[in-house]
Amino acid sequence: MRREEIVDSLKKLLTPERVVADEKILKDASVDRFRKYENIFGVYTQPTPAAIAYVESAEEIASVMSLASQNGLNIVPRAGISATEGGLETIVADSIVLDCSRMNKIIKIDPVNMQATCQAGVSLQVLDDKCRTMGLTTGHSPQSKPLALMGGLTATRSIGQFSTLYGGIEEMIVGLEAVFPNGHIARIKNVPRRAAGPDIRHVVIGNEGGLCMITEVTVKLFPYYPENNKFMGYVLESMKLGFDILREVMVKGYKPSIARLYDPEDGAYHFSHFAGDKCVLIFMAEGPAGLAEATAAAIKEIVAGHPECQAVDPIHIERWFAHLNWDPKNIAEERVEIAQTKNIGHTTEISANWSELNGIYEAVMKRVRAEVPDLTLLGGHSSHGYINGANIYFVYYYNVVDTPPEEEITKYHLAVKRIIIEETLARGGSICHHHGVGKHRTAWMEQEHGSAYYILKTLKEAYDPKGVMNAGDIWPAKK
Repeated sequence: MRREEIVDSLKKLLTPERVVADEKILKDASVDRFRKYENIFGVYTQPTPAAIAYVESAEEIASVMSLASQNGLNIVPRAGISATEGGLETIVADSIVLDCSRMNKIIKIDPVNMQATCQAGVSLQVLDDKCRTMGLTTGHSPQSKPLALMGGLTATRSIGQFSTLYGGIEEMIVGLEAVFPNGHIARIKNVPRRAAGPDIRHVVIGNEGGLCMITEVTVKLFPYYPENNKFMGYVLESMKLGFDILREVMVKGYKPSIARLYDPEDGAYHFSHFAGDKCVLIFMAEGPAGLAEATAAAIKEIVAGHPECQAVDPIHIERWFAHLNWDPKNIAEERVEIAQTKNIGHTTEISANWSELNGIYEAVMKRVRAEVPDLTLLGGHSSHGYINGANIYFVYYYNVVDTPPEEEITKYHLAVKRIIIEETLARGGSICHHHGVGKHRTAWMEQEHGSAYYILKTLKEAYDPKGVMNAGDIWPAKK
């Protein structure tokens, strides 16, 4: 279909006012925050979509998907537009950007069964604020909370900053509804657990719009006790020691909501008033008063067994805690600052077993410093712990020197990401902990999964045989 035909067909399926074909808006819709440097300087290297279609029901999504399937069109589902890994890039010309942000109804908050059901376009911030007025919380708080919508969080297998206690989104989702490329609307019912075959929720959770589009989710709720929060902070000499302490806390079975370890550069960025040139270790315990107090006391006892750690005033951690999330105003200010300074920052997160974490960290630091030019900050932190390992969240800033905007990604961003991925794979870790694969880690997916890639490949062939859904995300795009 020609672009004009796609637009006309969408207007007939929906309404004209819900189909956007303005060239400037479409160019902005061709990328996400992965290409923010190009975007800030008005450079667009990805093919322009044909239209943005704002849908308001599962049935409308099914009708658009049928149109795409019949005519070989590519669909890029989106929700809150806070993606950072290229998942929203339209790498196929005349794609349809399918936007569910207007599906924003909170259907039910159920304090008896401790769950909330909402449409995919509901803001996490709005949902959690509403729950908190009832003494409840979702427990989910990614840094993108003010921007992120529930459908996107589910599709990218999101994790929040309190995950050590509450888990990732995959542990919070009870049931959901999704639309598949053939127009089939599938609803997974809300039950606490079942053993009726494989857990089919996980076909949908984390599919990044590559298999289907999520329209509705039900998440668990938890009692909310902010008055019981206990904050702890320490400075120490090495990441190795910090990883050992995190492991000890997790292996002994304690569940702080926050357990974080920062290296000196990343620590100085967040805690310059006390970090100096040391690593920073922070914890928060929450929940019922007795549980929060017991958890905090146990963590203090563990850290006391390592006299190299020096405690800092908890008020510093409490103040940091009050400013965890993105502020949309700060994002606008960041764009101005990047345009003026040509200094830009990115992150890449991985996970690994305890025995490999410090080796990955040290190898990445050494190689990036040696191989990537113009760095202004290179650091990392661990922010999500498990009984068998944790994540590392690498943070890197650089000046873009003598390089046009369209070459920034290759020279700097992907150069760092490639090193991180290579060193992680070499030690048996995972190349993606929580931001989603997007379109810039896809090349390593077969290495990531090894012989199990067969399962992933077969899912794509079964549910999206015509390649309608989000080409190049998770699964390599067909030539």
